[in-house]
Amino acid sequence: MGRSRYLRTVHAGPDGGLDPQAPEALLECLAGVSERIGRPAVLIAMDDLSAIAVSRIATGLTDRFRIPHQPDNLPARVADKGELSRLCARWDVPHPETVIPASGAEAAEAAWSLGLPVIAKWSRPWLLPAGAEGLRSTLLVHTVAEARRLHERSAEAGSRLLLQRFLPAGPDTDWFFHGAFARGGRPLLAGSGRKEMSWPVRTGLTAVGRWLPDPAVEEAGLKLAERLGYQGILDLDFRRDERGTFRLVDFNPRPGAQFRLFTDASGLDVVQAMYLDLTGQRVPEPSGGPGRVFVAENYALLSVLRGGSLPRRLPAGPKPSAAEAAPKVPPVRPAPPVRPAVGARVVPGRRSGPVVAGQRSAPGAAAAVPAPAPASVESAGTAGRGPSRVLPRGERGRVEAAWFASDDPLPFLAMLAAFLGRGAGKGVRALRGVPAHGRRTARAVVRAPRQRGRDRPDAAGGGTAARPAPPEAPAEPDELVTR
Repeated sequence: MGRSRYLRTVHAGPDGGLDPQAPEALLECLAGVSERIGRPAVLIAMDDLSAIAVSRIATGLTDRFRIPHQPDNLPARVADKGELSRLCARWDVPHPETVIPASGAEAAEAAWSLGLPVIAKWSRPWLLPAGAEGLRSTLLVHTVAEARRLHERSAEAGSRLLLQRFLPAGPDTDWFFHGAFARGGRPLLAGSGRKEMSWPVRTGLTAVGRWLPDPAVEEAGLKLAERLGYQGILDLDFRRDERGTFRLVDFNPRPGAQFRLFTDASGLDVVQAMYLDLTGQRVPEPSGGPGRVFVAENYALLSVLRGGSLPRRLPAGPKPSAAEAAPKVPPVRPAPPVRPAVGARVVPGRRSGPVVAGQRSAPGAAAAVPAPAPASVESAGTAGRGPSRVLPRGERGRVEAAWFASDDPLPFLAMLAAFLGRGAGKGVRALRGVPAHGRRTARAVVRAPRQRGRDRPDAAGGGTAARPAPPEAPAEPDELVTR
């Protein structure tokens, strides 16, 4: 993104990286950025780590930056997988069945009772040591021995181990919710969407996503924001289970990588809505938007090559009347020139508005935009109603590319060169490891893991049947087939 013609300035981050447990270096760094900008600026964290660190030094930034009000270490609380599980239970938000074991034996028993395989997560993944072998934020555990061994590494991981019931992936199972909220959890712009392609397939980042209103997803997202009194931008991930229930699996207290998917007919997105609210300007009533498609070109290509297919155009809905089609609010007025801070990235091809975030952001990145003098006009959001659930004809199928913009092609070309370079490097390394005769490469096909112990009696059946004790010897995983 450093090649974008719209990027004016990049400010280096703290020396030695960002440490959320000791954010004083970030405070000093941002103070220097503020001095160079010369006036108050809007500060938007672009990843969990920087959101947590900024909230811990917020009191030292109030005179220099306009930042969302998030007291009581709120970003760290919602990003903590264990705390999120408790919040969901308290407020009746569907969540995968979760166990926090206190010992290796409890971890083994929990893995067996949940039904192997299970999902293992570290409650505070930002504390994981870099480069530690076998320690990832999320793992699929196939045996009770694996669960026991993982728990024994809790001290090394820096946080508690959680075990969750595995929810199989499939068509129409992965959904997300994006929103920008004013004080008190009042929605400025919000919407739900479906992940139609991902990379890695079924488990990774959004390669293709569509803005699709869903009442259950929207209700859960709006309820959480209201109960928390959340101000700022959030990105929630949901997985639909076998019974059709949407279960919240992740809470990200910052913009998601595909946030530009949620852009209304006037060009307003969640980052711009947050900018307008923080600078005291009027936030227009959102109009149109559902039906838009987001495509991350590099990930979509990889997903297609692995057997995926691009989503089809949605069927046309009823043609809106002239009154319905007429805009209800004036378009968003252009914002002052953008001056990004610490690793900030500017969306290519957007000439107006304070868009200061890209398709991906490096750890510790935060975006700063100079703020004008606060206006006296009160912000007007979408309080009292959810996002529109009608797919306007003008919005169906409109595509938001993550990288390509016709008036700013250099970021796309740079991404393409890096993408092809990495692919060529992997091909050369693979060929070097294959015997000269045949030059054949083994292929691994990963099947959907079988759920052991899932045939449990119904709640109406009167109690829970006794289960056999978990095996002490690890079972051989049968999900990986080599041919």
